[in-house]
Amino acid sequence: MAEAIVSFVLQRVGDFTTQEAKFLSGVSHQVEVSQTELQLMQRFLKDADARQGEDARVQIWVSKIRDAAYDLEDVIETYGLKVASKKKTGMKNVLKRFAFIFKERVDLRKIGAEIENITAKISNLRMSLQSYNIVRETREIGGASSLQSFERQQQLRRTYSHVIERDVVGIEDNVKEIVTHLVKEESCLRVVSIWGMGGAGKTTLAKQIYHHKEVRCHFNSFAWVCISQQYQVRDVWEGILIKLISATKEQREEIAKMRDYEIAKKLFRVQQGKRCLVVLDDIWSIETFNSLKAAFPLTCEETQSRILLTTRNEAVALYADRNGFLHQPQALDENKSWELFEKIALFGRVDKDSGVYIKMKELGMEMLRHCAGLPLAITVLAGVLARKNTVNEWITVHANVYVYIRRGIGPEEEYAGASWVLALSYDDLPYHLKPCLLYLGHFPEDFEIPVKRLTQLWMAEGLVSLTQGQGLGEAMEDIAYHCLSELMIRCVVQVGETGSIGTIKTCRIHDLVRDLCLSKAEEENFLQVVNSSQRNEAISPFSSSMVTKAAPLGKVRRLAIYLNENAGKLVPSRYEKDDHLRSLLYFGLKEWRRQCKRLILTMFKDFKLLRVLKVEGMNREAELPSEIGNMVHLRFLSLRGSNIKRIPASLGNLICLQTLDLRVEDSWLFIPNVIWKMKHIRHLYLPFFHRLRVSGLAVTGSTEQVTQIVSSCRRIYKLKLEGPTAELPRELHCFPNLTKLTLRRFFLEDDQMGIIEKLPNLTTLRLEQNTFNEDAKILVFSRGGFPHLQFLSLFHMFEVKEWRVVEGAMPSLRRLSIKYCNGLTTIVDGLRYLTTLRELSIEGMSSTFQSKLKAGGEDFHKIQHVTSLVFG
Repeated sequence: MAEAIVSFVLQRVGDFTTQEAKFLSGVSHQVEVSQTELQLMQRFLKDADARQGEDARVQIWVSKIRDAAYDLEDVIETYGLKVASKKKTGMKNVLKRFAFIFKERVDLRKIGAEIENITAKISNLRMSLQSYNIVRETREIGGASSLQSFERQQQLRRTYSHVIERDVVGIEDNVKEIVTHLVKEESCLRVVSIWGMGGAGKTTLAKQIYHHKEVRCHFNSFAWVCISQQYQVRDVWEGILIKLISATKEQREEIAKMRDYEIAKKLFRVQQGKRCLVVLDDIWSIETFNSLKAAFPLTCEETQSRILLTTRNEAVALYADRNGFLHQPQALDENKSWELFEKIALFGRVDKDSGVYIKMKELGMEMLRHCAGLPLAITVLAGVLARKNTVNEWITVHANVYVYIRRGIGPEEEYAGASWVLALSYDDLPYHLKPCLLYLGHFPEDFEIPVKRLTQLWMAEGLVSLTQGQGLGEAMEDIAYHCLSELMIRCVVQVGETGSIGTIKTCRIHDLVRDLCLSKAEEENFLQVVNSSQRNEAISPFSSSMVTKAAPLGKVRRLAIYLNENAGKLVPSRYEKDDHLRSLLYFGLKEWRRQCKRLILTMFKDFKLLRVLKVEGMNREAELPSEIGNMVHLRFLSLRGSNIKRIPASLGNLICLQTLDLRVEDSWLFIPNVIWKMKHIRHLYLPFFHRLRVSGLAVTGSTEQVTQIVSSCRRIYKLKLEGPTAELPRELHCFPNLTKLTLRRFFLEDDQMGIIEKLPNLTTLRLEQNTFNEDAKILVFSRGGFPHLQFLSLFHMFEVKEWRVVEGAMPSLRRLSIKYCNGLTTIVDGLRYLTTLRELSIEGMSSTFQSKLKAGGEDFHKIQHVTSLVFG
């Protein structure tokens, strides 16, 4: 993953030098030279990454490149921020100013020398490629051993139609459904796609369909081809053609002499004239499908032939045929998982009434929990246990279940491990998505990961940037969401909870994918997970007990620490003085019963390069020391749920903060008036009870004071305000990133709606319980207002007696929710103008109001175009 890391460092250094050019003017030449060296290095890194597991020299070399790139970023960013903060504070004393100028020149020479040393290191590493003969090997993807490894991997991936799994469970209904679609006579369907994560049973299902009696009777020619990563289009076409026509020796010789377009044309016509079923197994990308499709008739009028396609990429399935049928295999439930497991692991060799069977079933059920219904994982685990005859042997496997699932018995035998199958999905990811996936390894097993929090962390770490966007004006949050969606489309991340407009609220990863993330992250020194032990011992790094791993090469940059009440210390000794740490996330801190003061002091004293700090749920009272102001690199700081009473004024030094979460426990929090200094803040969370300190005075947290803070934070993405105030910030329409707004108990004047509806990118608006005062009885949405609003919720709006929607308002609205707005006696007439409206939800309204909306009611004509009408 060095290719991704070097690319990200180049991007971040480039962005930083552009933004802070005036503070780096004295070392700009050294910075440019270092960037050039990294750019020259990039062309070697993709293949070098692929060879790390096969050549120790390459692994060490990649590790050094990775560390050099990180060091360059650290040096440039640290110096730039240091100079920027000093110049912004200003110096009135002449002697202090001269002292600063002298020291700045000394620092400039020192920083220039450091950059030059790092650049020389990178240059020497690049030159050493030739000295160690790595260049030639890298370009050739390694020598004989590497080629053998690649060929073995391709052999493992290859599938054969005649090899049918004997142990199949829980897919009978799926087979029947897909067969029905394939043999349907009058249909525009040309492609049936089976898509899902690696190991979900896509190929197994395809084989059952391919050999199904009804399919064999319906079609008269068949071909099965597995698409390898190094496929040649001609070879694929030629192989399919030979199978479909059952080519004789003479026909094979004739085909061999044809040009590529002649083969494609003949294959096309064969499928037009016959009923052919072609299975394209393991299509990885749209580009692959496009390269092959010229030989396949895909329109309704052309053929009765069909394509059955398997893929890990949902985008491929959607693209192949807009009229096609898509099927995603679901995880096996507990009973089906045991049925499959028992068939392979026990197959009648143990008496079901014996104590041995009962104990083996108990152990087996516990181990199956780690498989989470994934057929490949169940099959691998069961295959291992099929050779274990005693309960003690099963207990040994139980203690190291993940390792056995990863490894299986061995690649040369029937039940190879699951890790290589999932690793293929990782290897196929674009370089910019690999760190995004590995980052999910931070989170504990079976953790529902909040998407909003995840995207905030990605942004803070620099794993997403505006250069990855698909259009002008795209917010960083949108780009992060696109990255997550791409990981879901590729079936390595699963959808959890979804929101009111279909957005994904939470996500999760399969235990085996998490295991892969941790394994790869440890290899790449991308992330270390530290688990507190069950006993009162020092916490130890994540590792599998069966595997003895060497210490990671290079410096640890990210640390996730899982705590419980028995943890003896919060930071392992080996990391206590790690001044290169960039990310520190705690999980389970609420369960830790010891004093947190030493933890707090240690963090702010030793970890000055941190970009991300998550210390949520500290239940013992603690204070943030003034040293927090030294952590000028912080982009993300969350103290949510912690018992903290006071925030120091030095918080204002954190000018790079993007996300600040101060939602502490239910108690008054004193906040200094410094948030306005954080020009990059995008996500700000304040507690309900707080006091703002202004010029030494404590001001109780009124909504006016919150809105003052909001006025200075124009990059915010989502805003929720509660409490009485005279008016909204007049500058609100100048907030380009604001997409979600919730207002509650505001008691606004009715003219304030004119401010809200001018928000340029607002997609979600929730107006709740006395948003407007009692005099504002009429709610008016004017022409051109809310141009991008997709979801509107009116909740407990008793004050509103009439609602008007002028034609041209809310042209993008898709969902509307009206709940307990008892002042409204009839639905707004202007809904008939909202042609994009797809769902209307009504709850807690009078029976008269609801009856008017039903078919035949006097208001039905206003909403008859709405697809879904829901009464609560």
